[in-house]
Formats: sequence, structure tokens, C-alpha cells
Amino acid sequence: MQEPHLVLGIGELLWDMLPEGARLGGAPANFTVMAGRLGAHAVILSRIGRDELGRRAVGILDPLPSDESFIQVDPGHETGRVTVSLKDGQPEYIIHQPAAWDAMELSDEWVQLAARADAICFGTLAQRSVGSRQTIQTLAAETSSACVRVFDVNLRTPFYSAEVLEESLELATVVKMNDLEVPQVLGLLGMTAEERTDAAALKAGAGRLLEEFPGLQLVAITRGGHGSLLVRRDEWHEHPGVQIKVADTIGAGDAFTAAMTHYLLRGASLRTLNEAGNRWGSWVASQSGAMPELEDATRAAITAAIEG
Repeated sequence: MQEPHLVLGIGELLWDMLPEGARLGGAPANFTVMAGRLGAHAVILSRIGRDELGRRAVGILDPLPSDESFIQVDPGHETGRVTVSLKDGQPEYIIHQPAAWDAMELSDEWVQLAARADAICFGTLAQRSVGSRQTIQTLAAETSSACVRVFDVNLRTPFYSAEVLEESLELATVVKMNDLEVPQVLGLLGMTAEERTDAAALKAGAGRLLEEFPGLQLVAITRGGHGSLLVRRDEWHEHPGVQIKVADTIGAGDAFTAAMTHYLLRGASLRTLNEAGNRWGSWVASQSGAMPELEDATRAAITAAIEG
């Protein structure tokens, strides 16, 4: 039997302080939990405080199919928190700092994991501090040439810069962002950017990124309820989305990224990558929170819809 793929999610592990209460989240953690649910040996690389929120985080992650044993504990910083308010179902954030994940250290254990990884996912937010930024970029650089290196742009004002974007894109084989982020990213990189977010404009923007960054192999652009666009140098595929009743969109993009990565590691077509991303992203959006309970019957039904 084939060993499960080793998939790493590195960056922020935090609590979303929602109007109805606290929920564990952070894009890399959401990604890793979904990757584990899809069958990977999924490892969260982050840092928490030696505090009640840190203990609660480990308690929640422990029964989930993700490996939290490599999470670092910081004696001096608090576990990350984000105050979230929802406006028309869309989240707005106040990201508190400093947090433990701003002080992630480059340990030997982490380097050894990176060297064996089949896929690694990282974003912009956890690179807001110099220390964590160096740790993330070094780990991405330590992966093998065959590793799928996913840069999930995930812009959160004011925690990003042209420098971080450029350095991350140079390390990545896949970049994922939403349609509103495309003109922002292009503009920050000094490329001509249209404010339009129709498929033609997004496809042209993806093409400019593929031209500028030779290591990139795939640009993934999510469009909320309107589906997604996947672009390679020699092919592209557009998906119309899956119609559902939205509970909240927290974690939906991370589920899309995890599902896309899962099938990318299996050599699937762009059509299957898009179908998987939209199916799992829409399921999370139909639930409350980023890590909702998943019944076996639901997993089987979604998998059948993707692979049928």
C-alpha cells in the first residue's frame, strides 16, 4: 500500500473570535486539517503560546486527522487571535500582534520534514515578522524539486508587501489567490493591472505571472460563488462554481487549496482539480466555521461527485 503524501501547512495557527464565540483557524491550519481529511499525512507547522488558548488549540486538533506534534510552544508570546465580524456573510478581520506564530523558529525537525515533503503550503500573513518570514522561506527552499510548493496569497491589510510577494512567488510552483487579489498582486509587482475581474482579464493576469516567474507551473484564482479559474502555460480551465446556501466563507478558500493540492499530487487534470476545489470549498462555506465536522457519508458523496 502506498504511503500517504506528506503535506505541510506552515504559518498562523490562531483563534477566530467570532460574534458567536471563539473558533480555531488560520489558513495553514485549515488547509492542513482538510489535507488530512483527504488522506494525507498532514502536518501543521506553527507556534502557540503557553496559555489557555494554546492548550485548547491542541485539544481541538488532537482528534482531527492532522499532525499537531510539531507545533512549537512559545514561553513569551500569546497564542494568535483574530477578531472577526461578518458583513453580508463576508468576514472582516482585526489581526492582533505580536502573536506566537510571529516567532516561528527554524528547527532541525522542521527542516527534516521539509526535505521529505510532497507538498508545502504557505501564505503572506505569517511572513509579517522577519523571523517567521525567514523560517517559512528557508523551509520552502529546503524542499525537493518534486515538491508542490503552494503560495496562498491571502492578503490581509497591512501585512503584505511587494517584496514578500516576489520572494514567495520565486519559491512557489503553484500560486492561489482570489479574483480581487489578482489586480492587487500585479500592481504591487509593477505589472500592468486591470481592475476587471472577468475570466479574460484574470486569465491574462495569470499569464503575466507565469511569464515573470519561471518556476510557477499553475495559477489558481477563486471567484467566490462564481467558481474558479486554473491557468497553466499551455492550458486553462474555468469552473462555474457549486451553488449552496452560505453559512460563512471562513476556511472555504483553504479547503479549495487543500483539495486542489490533493489531486495535483495524483496527476489529475485541471478539470478534476477545479471540481475538487469547488466541491470542498463550497461544502466548508455551507457549514459554520473553518473546521466543521465531516461525516464519512458526506466525504464519500463529495469524492464520488469529483471522481465520478
